[in-house]
Amino acid sequence: MSASPLVTLAIDAATYHGSVAVLRGAVVAAEREVAMRGEREERLMPAVAEALTAAGAGVGEVGRVVCGGGPGSFTSLRIAAAIAKGIAAARGVPLYEVPSLALIVAGHPLPMGRYLAVLDAMREEAYVTGYERTAAGLREIAPFALIPQGEVAARAQALGARAAGPAEREALWPQARGVALLASALEGATPVELASWEPRYGRLAEAQVRWEREHGRPLAGA
Repeated sequence: MSASPLVTLAIDAATYHGSVAVLRGAVVAAEREVAMRGEREERLMPAVAEALTAAGAGVGEVGRVVCGGGPGSFTSLRIAAAIAKGIAAARGVPLYEVPSLALIVAGHPLPMGRYLAVLDAMREEAYVTGYERTAAGLREIAPFALIPQGEVAARAQALGARAAGPAEREALWPQARGVALLASALEGATPVELASWEPRYGRLAEAQVRWEREHGRPLAGA
């Protein structure tokens, strides 16, 4: 009798659009999407429960957790990371990090080709990484960078790529289901250290920036 496919819980909330996917092997069994901004209650954890139920999987069946590691929204990323770490710790299963920029390209049924994944970094800047979708999956063709927003089109052209992101012509958000396309790469990856891992926020929280500007010193020294 063959072993049951590994159940993976994937979560991403790098933007104000959160997503959850439950995979059996490399197949998406269920997914949910929620708003992460302007809501009175936290919706990501209920979405996790709903996705597991829809997939016919209890939390006790989760064999690994994969979390979008940013960059992106400080608050949303912290919520997703806390949920991912909590479930991994409670279950005693590994937690893996994948770039949220990769989930823009991997999380949608795009044709094979080159893409520049883009997320707003605020202050007229953008986070970017170049990827190529091939028959074998997704590969990085240009490393992560923080660039002026006005240089996105030129960076994409230089790579022979199409820009893809929430504010681009290819208006796409990171989607947790993209972990299915990244599944083979995860096989040889090293899990994060639960006690010390944090997502890549990219920037300090705006509230911290304002506090430090008003007080003239780092918040850490308060």
